[in-house]
Amino acid sequence: MRIDKFLWSIRFYKTRSVSADEIKKNRVSIGNSVVKSSKEVKEGDVIKIRKNQIEYKIKVIQIPKSRIGAKLVPLHIKDVTDKDQYEQLMMRKMSQEYYRNRGEGRPTKKDRRDMDGYVENDVTADFTDWDDFFGEDGSDAETKD
Repeated sequence: MRIDKFLWSIRFYKTRSVSADEIKKNRVSIGNSVVKSSKEVKEGDVIKIRKNQIEYKIKVIQIPKSRIGAKLVPLHIKDVTDKDQYEQLMMRKMSQEYYRNRGEGRPTKKDRRDMDGYVENDVTADFTDWDDFFGEDGSDAETKD
């Protein structure tokens, strides 16, 4: 089976064309060599795939006849990706979620007002007594000679 069809059939990519595009971008390799879409996959091959800024490694156990259900994927491949790769992915996800939870979208008017409250400081506040702001005698420090 061709590698682009294999990656699509084990549900690693959503469509076969996306799989072929990723192969063209040199993000898929078997062993230490980059492959083309027409490369035949054999049982026992270890495929390295660069996706989501980490490098997945999967070992081919069995070649499926066509696209398979998600529950049947473990019968055909074995994930041999390093644990530190998954830790890097989790750290990236956690660092992106510090501000807003996923799916909350843009800030609302109330959120923007709350943010403006944090940004404001005493310098931008309304002053009624400008003499106190500039000094005791009401003159700038620059005008003194």
